[in-house]
Amino acid sequence: MLRVRTPSLRLSRSFRYLMSCSNFGAPSGTRTIATTATTANPPKPRLPRLPVPDLHRTLQAYLTSLEPFLLEDQAKGAAKVDEALALRKRWTEDFEHGLGSVLQERLKEALDRASPNNWLDDSIWLKKAYHEWRSPLLVHSNWWLALRHDQGVPGEVIRGTATGEDIGGTGVNRWQIRRAAWFAWRVLQFKAQLQREEIYPESTKTGIWFRKSADKIFNTCRIPRPVCDQFSEVPTPAQPSARTLLVAARDWFYILEVVDEQQNPVSPAELERILREVAEDVSRRLEEGESAVPISVLSADHRDRWAENYAHLMALSPQNEKNLTAIHHAIFALSLDHYTYTLTPQTPNSPLPTPDSTEEVEAHLHNLRSAHSAHPARNRWFDKPLTLIVEANTRAGAMGEHSPVDALIPSVVCDYAVVQDLHDDYFGGPPPTTLTPASSSAPRWRRLDFVVDDRIRRKCVEAEERARKIVDDSDDSFIWFDTYGATWIQKEVKLSPDAFIQMAMQLAWYRTRGSFTATYETALTRLFNHGRTETVRTLSADSRAWVLAMDDPSVSGQTRLALLRTAIKSHNSLTRAAMTGRGIDRHLLGLRCMLREGERHEVFEDELFVRSQTWKLSTSGLSAGDQFRGTGFGSPEHDGYGVNYMTGPDMIKFGIESKRSCPETSTAMFKAALLTALFDMQRLCTEINHAHL
Repeated sequence: MLRVRTPSLRLSRSFRYLMSCSNFGAPSGTRTIATTATTANPPKPRLPRLPVPDLHRTLQAYLTSLEPFLLEDQAKGAAKVDEALALRKRWTEDFEHGLGSVLQERLKEALDRASPNNWLDDSIWLKKAYHEWRSPLLVHSNWWLALRHDQGVPGEVIRGTATGEDIGGTGVNRWQIRRAAWFAWRVLQFKAQLQREEIYPESTKTGIWFRKSADKIFNTCRIPRPVCDQFSEVPTPAQPSARTLLVAARDWFYILEVVDEQQNPVSPAELERILREVAEDVSRRLEEGESAVPISVLSADHRDRWAENYAHLMALSPQNEKNLTAIHHAIFALSLDHYTYTLTPQTPNSPLPTPDSTEEVEAHLHNLRSAHSAHPARNRWFDKPLTLIVEANTRAGAMGEHSPVDALIPSVVCDYAVVQDLHDDYFGGPPPTTLTPASSSAPRWRRLDFVVDDRIRRKCVEAEERARKIVDDSDDSFIWFDTYGATWIQKEVKLSPDAFIQMAMQLAWYRTRGSFTATYETALTRLFNHGRTETVRTLSADSRAWVLAMDDPSVSGQTRLALLRTAIKSHNSLTRAAMTGRGIDRHLLGLRCMLREGERHEVFEDELFVRSQTWKLSTSGLSAGDQFRGTGFGSPEHDGYGVNYMTGPDMIKFGIESKRSCPETSTAMFKAALLTALFDMQRLCTEINHAHL
């Protein structure tokens, strides 16, 4: 008899840590986070509006942020710091009492007063930060996340030595279907519990912020448009299309009915059965000699090219329009890859690289980022905010479009989804060797077959070639640093772990480049209604002073440690300001957007204004990472790095991406420098502490 357990809210340490530290690296402190409703009808608190920052304070903070750049210029023989800074002070004073005050009033009137929730999020952020960008989403914008292996899967399946598991020559196997069903069902369960306020209830401020954020990753899609993209319309819960799952297999797409009219997900066993039916259909199509036109590679192309091809697809047939609407409305996407990607070709029936080895994890991250290198960007729909990806050996992860929410939100969902391993009790035994007959004659899935012409076929080939160049240029790797983690930094050194790691990256950058660069760190503004992010400008005069001292043999250890503490104190202050609506970069963006034709000012035309916002080192902290093997996002600058990091109690995990075509960057070189920096910082803190004792 099939026994289905009552769904339980099982939260990992990483999951709880995510929401307690979901400001992406705020200084440690006491936080209270509610995860379940405590009363039947609790009063719902309200989040305040994101304030328009004070103009004078923003300009003063901006001037302070320029100091390390002026110090660098002085060291290279340019104008003295005092002279260069005095010039910028004159400009900012003129701006503050002239055009700046006019722009400030426009911002308040045109954006703040006219915005229902948030002057930034409602009005300009999506367009300026994401939808007006024309670069491909592949590597350049989408994030990726590798999840741990499921312990409920037999070891021989994970190692690739199991036989007889393939479903009808598809490359998709029984255990892959089972893990995909379990993974997808857990995400559906999370969404249902969120809607019922069984987790993160709206009686808490965290619940309000998280619910509004999480809603944006489901039942929606980015749509390519010339000049500026847009989101698809969200279907109402009553619409059948709102209760579906998008599944990709061998470049074919299917729509599955996975939620009933009462918004309850089908059981894991039923979802497994539906997925098995889809795999059987793929098998029949392959036997009949069909091959899919890889429409999805178009979604990885330059946004204007994709917009043009999207419009052509829509014009070819009403069927294409219906298919695209179905893709937009689906709750999320699931990709069933008919292979397990490896960095080097495998001989038939040979074991896969050892689970959790460097080679194995790196291959997993590469596949999540861009699919198989032999056919990049296939079997994905890059415009969906959340795509679950399961490979043939059940290796699982996720990838998503970045504009609806930052990666924290889908990472919380994925953390919940994988914290509980699959169990036979949910399925009534091991995966079946033959297809279980459907409970009704009507299938719960349908094909999304596109009408294509020679132009679309040609454009798919061209788009895949462009995707291959992007993928080949992406130098993506990871670090699992297990010498120490947040516990040692907090308890032994008594410093903020996030700021400590940020300083390590500053030191690593300097040692590989011999100079300093503007550094972006993400801070969440979740204290405010529809709050999203602000920039923490990690590079400061204090961080620069400490980095230089670390490689100056004339500076004592005591002085180096004192400089480190000062730099971390400054960083914590910047983080608090960003979190509480007092950051400067979003405000400066808003002011620039208020400029009218013919208006100009030296503040915005200063080369330092641009240089101080050219984030060659782009960083973002995520979580403790218990359930995650690695993460990643692309560097926004050709000669820079994109670094995601997860700080656990005893381990720090990094995902690092750069461009192979840039002679100044190397992910391997930065990894080595970062490891050296972390060890040097440990040695500095340990030696001085011991000497003090």
